[in-house]
Amino acid sequence: MENDEHKSQAQHGVGSRMDEDIAVMATAGEASGAVTSPTMDVSLAPDSGRRLNTTEKVRFAVGFIMVSLLWAAPFTMGSGVLLPQIFNSLHGVSAETALGTMNSIGCVFALVANIVFGALSDMSRFRIGKRTPWIVLGGIIGAVGFLVVTQSHTLFMIIFGWCIVQVGINCLIAPAVAVLSDRIPEAIRGTYSALYGASMIVGQQLGTIIGSFFINKIQAGLLVGMVIFLFSGILTVLIWPRERSAANTVVERTWADVGRSFVPPTRNARDFYLALLGRFTFVIGCFMISGYQLYILQKYCHLSDSAAASTLQVMALISVVTTILAAVVSGPLSDFLQRRKIIVAVSCVVIAVGMVFPFFMPNPTGMFIYAALAGIGNGCYMSVDQALNVDVLPNAEEAGKDLGILNLANTIGQVLAPGCTTLVIGMFGGYRMVFPVAIVCLLVGTFFIMMIRKVK
Repeated sequence: MENDEHKSQAQHGVGSRMDEDIAVMATAGEASGAVTSPTMDVSLAPDSGRRLNTTEKVRFAVGFIMVSLLWAAPFTMGSGVLLPQIFNSLHGVSAETALGTMNSIGCVFALVANIVFGALSDMSRFRIGKRTPWIVLGGIIGAVGFLVVTQSHTLFMIIFGWCIVQVGINCLIAPAVAVLSDRIPEAIRGTYSALYGASMIVGQQLGTIIGSFFINKIQAGLLVGMVIFLFSGILTVLIWPRERSAANTVVERTWADVGRSFVPPTRNARDFYLALLGRFTFVIGCFMISGYQLYILQKYCHLSDSAAASTLQVMALISVVTTILAAVVSGPLSDFLQRRKIIVAVSCVVIAVGMVFPFFMPNPTGMFIYAALAGIGNGCYMSVDQALNVDVLPNAEEAGKDLGILNLANTIGQVLAPGCTTLVIGMFGGYRMVFPVAIVCLLVGTFFIMMIRKVK
């Protein structure tokens, strides 16, 4: 997976289709590439056709924060700290190879799960809503995956358990992120995208902090992650305003449509693919470093396990502060200025600058500076990127399918990033040259984002 969050988020997967009535759909039409009536009020919620009241806005805000924190923190505890430490003790395979294998295989499961669960939530007709049951189920599946990992003693079984975690995460976040386009008015979508994205980064850093405390008590740490995951979906749906019943919704999608969810758009899709390539290169560049932070501290900065754990904690704290500051400014600023791509592009450059420091300073100080600038860049990027992705969708009627395909950038990027890191290490005999290669990836991503025409 997503080693970092998104890190990913993943960090992260998306699945949604705006299948409400046409009049309401038009409020999100411009953002998704559809023709929008000039009289439509972008302050209306797509699902209800009315303005959200203050209580509803607060509940949605808290819910988006919680869902990000509660999946990103346990995921990063496992993928970023606890499992890399386990792989250090495995015999007969290098730690980097084991970590890369787990992430690559897990990401394939994440890809399929993201698209399938996104499509299934589009098609659902549950009385409690079409997204709610899948969000709850995702947290439960993720907890089961953690339980499997805690009982595993071989590389095969650890990977098997982590694949279950990946399925759970995408069962959770595909419908959860779809709420952004289903229920949040276009006029404030950038702000809520900021809350979700920034909270994911903060969750990743909290996961690093918590995981580092358990670096010598790995089983206990994995159990903590399991409990967090178990309640992630449940708490989210309890916080959000209750979803409307989908029992009487006319569902036009079939299982054949689910199969077509894997088919990319071909019309009016230039900016869509530029956004996909921009995210793809961004993910590779970030994950080449963030997914290997423990190993970089141990093998590049030559720190002991305890010193590496302490350094990770400080880096995470720095990132939390800078991410929050950046997100607080960038999301609302994007809505106010009605500008998306320049903020996303600048964030790529800021992270690239941060990577220069550990290249020349292979010590904790260099990594601290990197953490600060990466926090700023990630806070800006994750705050605005999801809103940008909605803005470049070619067809509002296929928003769920196309957002799922955009998540290919996350998944494939996370599959390739470990291989890129391992290849660079093999070619140059260490981690030092990983930094300039990652910088190039980020700058290429900046170029793709700035080529987008539809979005300012």
